[in-house]
Amino acid sequence: MTAPLALPPAHTALVLVDLMDRIVALPLEPRKGTEVLATCEELATAFRASGATVVLVRVERPGVPEQPPGSGLVAGLLKDGDIEIVKRTIGGFQDTGLHDRLRERGIGTLVFGGIATNLGVESTARAAADLRYDLVFVEDAMTAFTAAEHEASVRLDFPRLGTVVRAAQVRLTSG
Repeated sequence: MTAPLALPPAHTALVLVDLMDRIVALPLEPRKGTEVLATCEELATAFRASGATVVLVRVERPGVPEQPPGSGLVAGLLKDGDIEIVKRTIGGFQDTGLHDRLRERGIGTLVFGGIATNLGVESTARAAADLRYDLVFVEDAMTAFTAAEHEASVRLDFPRLGTVVRAAQVRLTSG
């Protein structure tokens, strides 16, 4: 494993995408949604303990009278002080106010996890890159519909946008 990645909590946010019951329960690869959820929960606990921002992004289908069952965030995931964002597109920035809320807090670095690696996570990350955030991708805090889709994002796309790490490498430090 490579060296830990030290991040300043005051300027860093954890962005977790689409951790909703109906999405976590899907058949996913290279790891199960429940495995990703557990890793994301551990990261969120560490971020909150250090005073860093936690952002939880979930999708709602536009133009339907009622969302499908399981469309809320996984129970217990959202805590006081977190930012909840509801998106109606693939990515989490379009018409959500996320950029303004991050800038108000002085956030310059975003650490990503969620489902699906190549869809909601990558789309949100690409918009964040365009907005000039520094990006970190936690490979073992993500999964996709196929292992090939996950690997393409993690091995080909994400290294061009930021730094790819594993959860054990993420360190929040005041120094």
